[in-house]
Amino acid sequence: MAGEFTNPEIVEEEVDILIIGGGMGACGAAYEIGPWLEAAKEQGIDLKVKLVDKAAMDRSGAVAQGLSAINTYLGDQDPADYARMVSNDLMGITRDDLAYDLGRHVDDSVHLFEEWGLPIWKQPGDEVKPLAEGGKPVRSGKWQIMINGESYKCIVAESAKKALGTARIQEHVFIAKLVNDKHDKHRIAGAIGFSLREHKVYVYRFKACLLVAGGCVNLFRPRSVGEGLGRAWYPVWNAGSTYAMAAEAGAELTMMENRFVPVRFKDGYGPVGAWFLLFKAKAINAFGDVYLETNKHLLDDYPPYGQAAAPASCLRNHLMLKEIREGRGPIYMDTVTALGKLAETMTPKEIKHLEAEAWEDFLDMCIGQAGVWAGENIEPEKKSSELMPTEPYLLGSHSGCCGIWVSGPADLGAPTSEEHDDAGRIPNHLPSGWNWGYRSMTTVKGLFTAADGVGASGHKFSSGSHAEGRLAAKAMVKFCMDHKDHTPELADAVEQLVEEIYRPVRNFIEHKDYTTAIDVNPNYITPKMFQFRLQKIMDEYVAGVSTLYQTNAKMLEVAEHKLEMLKEDALKMRAKDLHELLRAWENYHRILTAEAHMKHIQFREESRYPGFYYRMDFNLVDEENWKCFVNSVYDKESKTWTCFKRAHVDIVDKSKLFK
Repeated sequence: MAGEFTNPEIVEEEVDILIIGGGMGACGAAYEIGPWLEAAKEQGIDLKVKLVDKAAMDRSGAVAQGLSAINTYLGDQDPADYARMVSNDLMGITRDDLAYDLGRHVDDSVHLFEEWGLPIWKQPGDEVKPLAEGGKPVRSGKWQIMINGESYKCIVAESAKKALGTARIQEHVFIAKLVNDKHDKHRIAGAIGFSLREHKVYVYRFKACLLVAGGCVNLFRPRSVGEGLGRAWYPVWNAGSTYAMAAEAGAELTMMENRFVPVRFKDGYGPVGAWFLLFKAKAINAFGDVYLETNKHLLDDYPPYGQAAAPASCLRNHLMLKEIREGRGPIYMDTVTALGKLAETMTPKEIKHLEAEAWEDFLDMCIGQAGVWAGENIEPEKKSSELMPTEPYLLGSHSGCCGIWVSGPADLGAPTSEEHDDAGRIPNHLPSGWNWGYRSMTTVKGLFTAADGVGASGHKFSSGSHAEGRLAAKAMVKFCMDHKDHTPELADAVEQLVEEIYRPVRNFIEHKDYTTAIDVNPNYITPKMFQFRLQKIMDEYVAGVSTLYQTNAKMLEVAEHKLEMLKEDALKMRAKDLHELLRAWENYHRILTAEAHMKHIQFREESRYPGFYYRMDFNLVDEENWKCFVNSVYDKESKTWTCFKRAHVDIVDKSKLFK
């Protein structure tokens, strides 16, 4: 074993702002930050910025494979209506201030995408008119517009790199830990990570940091097996790093009980949005029944959300799961009827174009599903395809809202009075504790987040993540200007941090000769085997696919005990090379994220998201006691969680949502 592997070179660097991640949120920040840096420079403050990504920005993040639609574009719609939609789809518990603020900014990012070269479908007669000049997009739903998006991420990343400059970007470096300030445990001061290409450890000191490392996938045992093992709907490289590192830094998390269980084409995890919204296809059971209609009465069990004009995603899953539980599966997407009806009014040439669009929906964003169709001789106009709910994912930018509690927009809530009402609201302003000066800053000074990291505000998707990164960039520059004389000092010694980062390497070096089989050793566990254990615990006890998303207090107690033991064993993970070192640290992040998810479900004594998970001992939505945010704080010294309620307040009137 090379000596450089066991004794890596230590590279220390001081910047003012560090951006961790390379997805849409990071690209938004990288694009936006330049003009604000110039503004600071004009005031004599020269700020240094760096972006660090564990992958390569061109294909980093959730948009890596491409997309066939931009799911958040308001056009001439009211941001308040957008905030209502977000709240409704997440069963009433969201931050209206964050959703409204996103809604009023997101279109500007979409206009930039088009300017940079992203092909956006237009209505006949508007083909050459840009959206920014009134061009009308082809909508697949109220908020969604169709694109040709195979190269979507490449286009956005190119502009981000051009704006920030390649000298400020460091790819293939994985940030493993954030470090608090030596003199203030509620302040962030640095981060440590390692190269995935060289034997180097990087230590960064900074005044502010944007943590945008994605959501969490492969926390639960996936449905895929064999050669498909690890195939997932959300990007497999999302390891919960955003949530875990923020928690260890002391940031307040919110709604970590929330998860997303999308219904997708079986085995390939192919997208269904265009089929439901653009092609008007319907989901049916094995006997041809449209279960969203036959099971509609189940929605009456969940007032007022069941009476919404568009029931929440989890409630639609709830209606499907009844069919599966009662033996009326498999479930199908009725592509045959949908394409047949569309073809009734089309010419043969138009029909061929429609069929091409059906295939392109997958080729733009999930080519594996096209492979499944081809491999199973499925022609969508002749044979319908199976649908299946996936394993759960934790995310804050798609149809989920778990994440970090952040400061909202100041202009929506600057108080003029100290008088509060019974709900904790300042009259006509944001509730107390929703804004502390810098948009998107967490409860840890200097630590900002965006995209999957921002909790209690879902349905941002790709465009909203980019816009949110831009909002955070502006706020970070302001924070650094306001604290220009602050010098960050790490609370932990660099040597101690490096030793911790390379613990899996030392585990391997010290014990590899104990057995003749390199992967079987009583002194260490491989990252792959560790992940299998984690996924099995989460799947069987924390409402995964094997229990049809059901759990209860007793099952969660078992999970709690097993996760405690697994956390102990995490210290014994091995790394025989840099790739395994990456996998080991991703698993450290996953287990902390898993524990947060389990603790929140355990604390919330109701089933707020039927169809995504069921607390069978509290199988109801309890509006009286649990229409609130569940937040938590992690103590890294005692390794314990404290969960608590935060009052929920409707800022936007929701009455018009319901029938």
